[in-house]
Amino acid sequence: MPISLLPSLLLSILAVGYTPGPANIYSLSCALTHGRRKALTAWMGLLCGFSIAVLIAAAVAHFAGTALGGYVLWLKYIGAAYILYLAWKTFRASIRATQEVPCTFLNGMTVQLTNAKMILFDLTAFSSFVLPYSDRFMDLLPVAALLLIAGPGGNLVWLLAGAVLRPMVEKHQRAVD
Repeated sequence: MPISLLPSLLLSILAVGYTPGPANIYSLSCALTHGRRKALTAWMGLLCGFSIAVLIAAAVAHFAGTALGGYVLWLKYIGAAYILYLAWKTFRASIRATQEVPCTFLNGMTVQLTNAKMILFDLTAFSSFVLPYSDRFMDLLPVAALLLIAGPGGNLVWLLAGAVLRPMVEKHQRAVD
């Protein structure tokens, strides 16, 4: 990846990683309902799940880039369009009461491994910032490391926000409900 693309990648990380998504909402919910300590256990699962998912996405992107060659350019547009579709569906969805999900390492890992928003963002980042310039798997790994800022970094910010808001939510539980 040319260094001139780093600001674009970091802006994408900020835009996608820190906006609402399944793992960010899970982090916030864990911190609000169970406290910081229990939420950090779930966050470790989110970190582990994201690390596994980003490495799998890097391998898929590498093999897809090798197999598809010139068509890789279109993958970033398909991924970006799907992320916009998910954002639209989230915006239009009504808020429904759901059963509380326990804050465990395994649940955190599962949430992240099934997080379509982040998996598609990972694939889009690889196809936009690495594959047009290199076909080496090792060139995907620095971007994969930067993507940890997007996934687990964003989850941690939402978790800390929930920990800060928890006393207010507990104090005004009736109004919040």
